[in-house]
Amino acid sequence: MSGAQESSPPDVVLCPGGPMLLRGDHLVQDEEGNEHPTTRPVSAVCRCGGSKIKPWCDGTHKLLRKRSRD
Repeated sequence: MSGAQESSPPDVVLCPGGPMLLRGDHLVQDEEGNEHPTTRPVSAVCRCGGSKIKPWCDGTHKLLRKRSRD
């Protein structure tokens, strides 16, 4: 064995100006305390607060960024 470790992608990735990506099984708790299990290989959790499908990201952060530049 060469000593090199096989690296796997991290479970949690914070996208600059965007969502939090979760890989694998996680349990997400929304503002009301409801629990939402992740059901996809990668799930995007809203961090901007503007999503219409919270706790999941719907891409609203892109519109918010665009408005702030105008």
